Amino acid sequence: MKNRFAFGFYLTTIFGIFLYSFTQIDLSLTFSRVTLLRNVVTAFQYIGYFNRPLSTYIYAALLALLFGFYFYFLKLTVKKKLEKKTFWKIILVTAGFLVFSYNAFSYDLFNYIFDAKIFTHYHMNPYFHKALDFSGDPMLSFMRWTHRVYPYGPVWLIMTIPLSYLGLNFFIPTFFLFKILIASSYLGSLYFIGKILRKIKPDRETFGMVFFGLNPLVIIECLVSTHLDIVMIFFALFATYNLVNKKYLFAVVLLFVSIGVKFSSVFLLPVFFVVIFLQIKRKKINWDKVFVWSFILTCLTVIFASVYSGNFQPWYLILPFSYALFASHKYYIFIAVISTSIFALSTYMPYLYLGNYDPPVPQVFNIIYWTALIITIITILFYYFKHKSFASLSSV
Repeated sequence: MKNRFAFGFYLTTIFGIFLYSFTQIDLSLTFSRVTLLRNVVTAFQYIGYFNRPLSTYIYAALLALLFGFYFYFLKLTVKKKLEKKTFWKIILVTAGFLVFSYNAFSYDLFNYIFDAKIFTHYHMNPYFHKALDFSGDPMLSFMRWTHRVYPYGPVWLIMTIPLSYLGLNFFIPTFFLFKILIASSYLGSLYFIGKILRKIKPDRETFGMVFFGLNPLVIIECLVSTHLDIVMIFFALFATYNLVNKKYLFAVVLLFVSIGVKFSSVFLLPVFFVVIFLQIKRKKINWDKVFVWSFILTCLTVIFASVYSGNFQPWYLILPFSYALFASHKYYIFIAVISTSIFALSTYMPYLYLGNYDPPVPQVFNIIYWTALIITIITILFYYFKHKSFASLSSV
């Protein structure tokens, strides 16, 4: 009975996230021409744009609830009280709600849609033409980064062009087709996480899926903000599954497909080639080391992306976290993922409260980053000195 109440409260929180996302609808975007719906959206926008303190408090409360439930589900999993079947029900309902949410914390989805539109509607190559080249298009009124040409791999373009055609160049159908693609990749990623763990660490299968799939950072950045990183991750995990099963050709091809979605997964190539070499030589593979190194190398993508764009973005962490989960029994990885997830999502609060990125927002970001680093190091050291070893989490 207690667990059923908790599951119901969790789904209520997810529905709250769904509703809250519509407070962030861009004021230049007419999401519906139906008068009743337009009035409802306007009421939500009023909270997001004209009552920013309330909007920030609501976001903080929803975030606290999400992390509270995240810890609760992790605890249930450790105690063997969360069945895999129940986990999938939670995940499917979560994805089912949030696939209809607005991309509240990022404008990237609009860029994905317009990049494909350049090809399907304007019959131009998005690698050579930017959104600003089509100044009469109504989408430009609610887009950001209109000055850049296509920055992703050709596989992502190949995947999104059919969605643009299916959407018949109508914004709302195309919007939700993209959302469905991202949500499907999220579910597919969890499917392969389960299959990989079942092969190498069957006792940790459910924990690994919960650790990644119910992480609030993953939920918000994938299912709400709709970042393509999860599509890249889906193919990377599919490749990893084939690597574990010694299907080398499929593994390498799928990894290059992943790289063709977004180039960040190229950092996994050294790990793949080393594992293939060792397997051909009939050497025993220490999968813990493989995944720790995968985590370390993909962390480099966070640094490179932050330097390239000029600032850190929370969704940069999703790729490293998708490999950290396989070594989440190591306490320093467990603590690092939890800590950075909390602080990464908290970086949205200054903007939600002030509505801009002008000073003192950059200074606030620096405080958040340094606080996250210091708290993470202190927590890891505290655990180390308490247990006197770099052993795995005793409770996991």
